[in-house]
This record gives sequence, C-alpha cells and structure tokens, in this order.
Amino acid sequence: MLSRSSGVLLHPTSLPGRYGIGDLGEHAFRFVDWLRDCGQTIWQVLPLGPTSYGDSPYQCLSAFAGNTNLISLDKLVEDGFLSWDDLADVPDFPLHRVDYGPVIEYHNRLLDLAYQRYKSNANDSQREAYQAWAAANAHWLDDWALYFAIKNEHGGKPWVEWAEPLALRDEHALKEASQRLEDQINKHRVLQWLFYKQWGELKQYANHNGIRLVGDIPIFVAHDSSDVWANRERFYLDEKGYPEVVAGVPPDYFSATGQRWGNPLYRWDVMRSTGYQWWISRFEGILELVDMVRIDHFRGFEAYWEIPAHEETAVNGRWVKGPGIEFFHAVREKLGDLPIIAEDLGEITKEVVELRDTLGLPGMKILQFAWSDPNNPFLPHNYVKNCVAYSGTHDNNTTLGWWHENEPGDHGKQMLAEYVGHEVTEPHWELIKLGMGSVAAVFIAPMQDILGYGADTRMNTPGVQGGNWAWRFVAEKFGDPAKDRLAHLTWFYRRRADQQQDVYGDVAKR
Repeated sequence: MLSRSSGVLLHPTSLPGRYGIGDLGEHAFRFVDWLRDCGQTIWQVLPLGPTSYGDSPYQCLSAFAGNTNLISLDKLVEDGFLSWDDLADVPDFPLHRVDYGPVIEYHNRLLDLAYQRYKSNANDSQREAYQAWAAANAHWLDDWALYFAIKNEHGGKPWVEWAEPLALRDEHALKEASQRLEDQINKHRVLQWLFYKQWGELKQYANHNGIRLVGDIPIFVAHDSSDVWANRERFYLDEKGYPEVVAGVPPDYFSATGQRWGNPLYRWDVMRSTGYQWWISRFEGILELVDMVRIDHFRGFEAYWEIPAHEETAVNGRWVKGPGIEFFHAVREKLGDLPIIAEDLGEITKEVVELRDTLGLPGMKILQFAWSDPNNPFLPHNYVKNCVAYSGTHDNNTTLGWWHENEPGDHGKQMLAEYVGHEVTEPHWELIKLGMGSVAAVFIAPMQDILGYGADTRMNTPGVQGGNWAWRFVAEKFGDPAKDRLAHLTWFYRRRADQQQDVYGDVAKR
C-alpha cells in the first residue's frame, strides 16, 4: 500500500539555470532540498528520453537512452571534461522558456568538446566506470549509438527515409556504417554514460533526503526510434518499415475526429513468444532511474484503438484486445511486484478497472475534472485510498489558467465554491488543499500550481503543435512564500514522512 504522502510534478527541463534549459546540476539538487524542506517526499518527472521534432518527451528517439540536453555542463567541469573558460560565453537564453533550437545547438557543441576531452583527459577510474556501464547496457546502447550516428549523417531524417540498406539493417551496410562512424558511435555511448552517471548521483541524493522519484513510461514508442528500427519484427510494419496500423484514441466529447498519435502498434504475439523480454528490459531500465513509474495510457494493455495507417484521423479505427493480465504476470515473475501508477484517464471500461484493481495498482484522480455533479469520480469524496490525486497534470492548463479561462464553466465554478464553502479567490490553493486533505494515498501538484502561475506557463496543450514543453522558473522562486504554505498544508493534512505512524498505525488500531 502507498504511504500517505505528497509531492511535486516538475520536469527537469523546467529547472532554473544559465544554459537555457534545466539540467542535472546545482538547481536539481537545490530542488531536492526545497522538496525536503516543504515536507514533500515525491518528485515526479516526465519521460527522460532524447526528444526530436516537437520536443515532446512522449515521442522519444529511444525508450532507454537519456536526454543529453539534461547533462549538467558545470558537472562536466568537475569531471575535467570542460573548463570554466569553455562556459564563459553563454548565449543570452530566455529565463522563463526553453528556446529549443539554439539551446540544443549550444549544448551539442559543448558536449562534442566534452567528448574530445574525455578521449584525451579521462583517468583510468573514469574509463573503467564507462566501460563497465557500457557493457551492462549494451542490449540497448549499441543500437542507440549506431541509430543516432546514422540519423545525424542523414541530416536527422527518420530511419525509413535513410538509404534502404541502412533503414532495413542490411548486415553489410551496418558493418560498414559502424566502421565509418566509429568515433560518433563512441561519442553517443560516452554521452549516455554521462547522463546516467549524473542522474544516478541526483537520485542517490534525492533518496538520501527522503525523496522518491516517479518516472513515466509511455505505453507506445515513437516510430522514428532506435527501438523500432532495431526491432521491426515486434511492430506492425510493412516491408519498407512504415506502420501498417497506428495508435490513437477514438472520437469523444473533446474531439470529433479522435486523436491519431501515429505510434506503431506492437505485435503482442511476438512479444509473448520472447517472454516479453523487451518490456522487461524497459521496466528494468526505468526503475534504475526512478523509484516508481506511471504507465501512460495504461488502458492500452487491456484494449487499444487500432487505426489503419492510411487514415488521416482516428475515426475509422477499432478496439483490439491487449495482452492483459498475462503480460503483468510475466513481468512480475521476472521482476517481482512493480511500483506502478496506472494512468487510467479517458474512456475507461469495467475491464480496464478490473485489470487495474486485480493488479492492485493505484489509478489517477484529477481535481480539474471534478466539477460536474456529485457522482463525478474525480471529486474527493469519491476517492479510494489506493489512488494518486493531482490538481492537474502536464496535459492540463495550470489551475489558475483553467479558472481564468473559464474551463470549468460557470456551473463548475459555482460547484467548487459550494464544495469548499466560500467564494473561491485562489483556485490553485483550493485544489491543493482538497487534494492534500483527501483520502488519496498520494497527492501531487504541478510546480506551476504551487507558484500560482497562469496559462502562459502551461507545459503542454494536447493536439497543438509547437510552443509546448518549454516552461521554466527562475532560481529566486525557491524562496517564494508558497514554500511555507505548502509545508504547512503537508503537515496539517499529515502527509509528512514523520507523520505516517500516526496515520496508518495508531489511528488504524482504534
């Protein structure tokens, strides 16, 4: 059972820092201190993989590799792979948003330099650490490094647009590319080691300070990824590598044409024949980085919406049964009980609920969705203990933006006022208090809600291309009075770690 606790949703890209994007350096450690001082015990992040066009962490180029833009350049100075002189001339990056194009260009230049210094300056201990890590992660690292080197050689084009022998992994062509691109391949291996090394140091510090990290696994992977390129037989692809069917969700109240995500769909029969080894490795990989993981689109394990690839919308699709409980039994047989949060939002059937509950997994409750009628399952009085409540998620507007743009409508605003018993002047704190005070084992608020930020700091607007994933805050906000307010509510609603004996011990015995 989850312990009564609370935490904050903040992707590392949103952290402060002088290099245009949040990273795994000083301010990540400072955020851990901030969480500890507020009585929080959870830091939830989004997927940590390398992003591509659109910058979405939910369409990564690898399910295993880390986003090297998160590597702390300052820490590379400590390692001897950069100097302070290298970092003296930093572009005038925006403070409040990630300008991805210039940021990626700048970081790639510094990471290239760091790799050259690694080759010339690394000591025996560093080389041994790298070699041991690379050997332990070869099952994904070698495919990733080769894929990314070839992709860059092709100007960043998707793998299906490469020269056909490389796209379809002709043995001779791959051998020749491995020789031709040997130095670039080694660079991508070393950069992944640096990412994992820095993340491991951050995780160790967080755990030492009583903070658990919650990560995120999107159920589907991007078509343009090393995972699909290296494992074509595990996906529904044609002879050229293009998807035959793709993922999405059907039309609903929010979209008359549904959502066509475009991810290739798994051949679950092939996955089953290998004992789900790819998925087992995926869980092992993410649980090396985090303490608990949210499965995005959990309902797809029960049934998923299959769309013919030639269809431009999600209208003409069909529900297809997923691997179901057999999949989770196979994973548990190898890895034991997994610390999973099931993202069970959207069109949820009784079969999905049965799968979640049979596995004993906590689902999600979103307070912004609650304000329709007293039977709404997102209202706190309808919660069960085994759930994780949120004021909103990365896909929601901030709570202030939600309120001021009238997303709950007049009825929803009136209902919230009736629910809390007074006029609502601080909707973000009202939802935080409701979540904190609920029976939900865990409550998590996005950092924007804690700081009281509006719609201009929204992390993602689903279905809108461009302008997403860019929000950042500045270091001065670590001293914002919201810190004390959050700490008080955490204490008041008994979500601090040092209050747990009272909640599940003494009270339970009465």
